[in-house]
Order: sequence, then C-alpha cells, then structure tokens
Amino acid sequence: MAKTSSAAADRVADYGVAIDRSTELDGITVNFVTITKSHDLAPMLAALPTGKCTCPHWGYVVKGRVVVRYDDREEVLETGDAFYMTPGHAPEAEEGTELIQFSPTDQLAEVEAAIAAATGS
Repeated sequence: MAKTSSAAADRVADYGVAIDRSTELDGITVNFVTITKSHDLAPMLAALPTGKCTCPHWGYVVKGRVVVRYDDREEVLETGDAFYMTPGHAPEAEEGTELIQFSPTDQLAEVEAAIAAATGS
C-alpha cells in the first residue's frame, strides 16, 4: 500500500504564501498545504492557458477557509469540508488554512511551474 504523511513528504516547497509538502503516489500527488499569508492565486495562475488552474484536485480542509472562483460561480470551503475542484478554478485562501489535496501529478506539474515562475520560487 502506498502512503504518506506531512512529516514523510519527500518534497517541500515554500511559495512565499504557502508551504507545500508533497509526495507522489503512483501518478497522484498528495499535497499537505499550509497557508502562511492570505492570498489570491489568480495572479499566479494568469500565465496558464485559461488563466486559471487547469488541474483537478480532490481534498480535505483540515482548518481554515478557501474561496474557489470559477467563471460561473464561487464556492467556499471551510474546516471539515471534503472537496473536488474541477479545472478552471482560481482559489483564494486565508492565512492559517491547512488542507490535504490529491491531484494527477502530470497535470499538477504545469500548474506548479506557473506558480513558481510567478513567485520567483
């Protein structure tokens, strides 16, 4: 059985507004995300083809609040919520938010590269 934890994550990235601890498990990346500063990811996603995140994500909000904007709606995720974000979203997260997220590794790589370029990470 493949498994991981925040402490066992083999990759740690500091994006300035979030700390991301992640591990790939058979084509799925598991991210343990801690938001260190309230922020809107929309400007960091602007370089992607649609200007929004192109990767689907499944996950759970351990604590805090995330507002997810789509072209036609806005969804609020709060402590205790399990979620599915379809491609075409731009999230905004509050400082102190913690979440666990599962994403297809190949699709996530493109999004992470755009965020890293936007933040200089």
